[in-house]
Amino acid sequence: MEVLTINDLSKNFGGVQAVQDFNLSLSEGRIEAIIGPNGAGKTTIFNLITGIYLSSQGEIVLNGKSITGLQTYKIISRGIARTFQNIRLFSENSVIDNVTTACHQQAKYGILEGLIPTPRRFTEEKKIYKDSMELLDIVGLADRARENAKNLPYGYQRRLEIARALALKPKLLLLDEPAAGMNPEESQQLMDLIKEIKEIFNLTILLIEHHMEVVMGLSDFIIVIDFGKTIAKGTPEEVQSNPIVIEAYLGVGD
Repeated sequence: MEVLTINDLSKNFGGVQAVQDFNLSLSEGRIEAIIGPNGAGKTTIFNLITGIYLSSQGEIVLNGKSITGLQTYKIISRGIARTFQNIRLFSENSVIDNVTTACHQQAKYGILEGLIPTPRRFTEEKKIYKDSMELLDIVGLADRARENAKNLPYGYQRRLEIARALALKPKLLLLDEPAAGMNPEESQQLMDLIKEIKEIFNLTILLIEHHMEVVMGLSDFIIVIDFGKTIAKGTPEEVQSNPIVIEAYLGVGD
């Protein structure tokens, strides 16, 4: 089953074509990566998928239904969650509050019950707290639930952002450079975590990453873009040995 299909997606910013005729077919349960040099258009693709940008051309289909042109909150409600290249946490709030805020998207009480305590609201709040703590336990942060998010080490902030995305109960998770700023040991731990959450939550994952050991260690398939254009596709082994990719991505020619 195709979870995400993208057909001829393009985005222009004035006279600059950030993404040109991008295509993708992502099957359920797979991890696929988009790689390329800085400025290649990778994050722009994520912003198009999640409705932050409107496409200039093309169609985005999630689970067989077009989400092209939908507002971000509607896209999220259909089963997509993401992390960001630059971490976006509620830095002054506690770790647990960062997750419960996202969990409230799934709350089963209305606006009035949000203002007036009711038994249903109390039950729902208990469930949200329990679910949030379970997510923090999975990402290794349960013992830091009461700390301010800004006080977490950088790698733990990345984990918290993943937990918050998982709180939205996605079927498709977009990870934008999750290993950015991590050392090799932290990157390996992150890879293990991504594999674990994929299995626990039955996720399909689309990944942007510059750390090639992470890309090669996680991905079933890789798309390489440069200046907004797709220049190669294939398995990690095929991409790794592709001379066009080596030249474009690493700046190494014959």
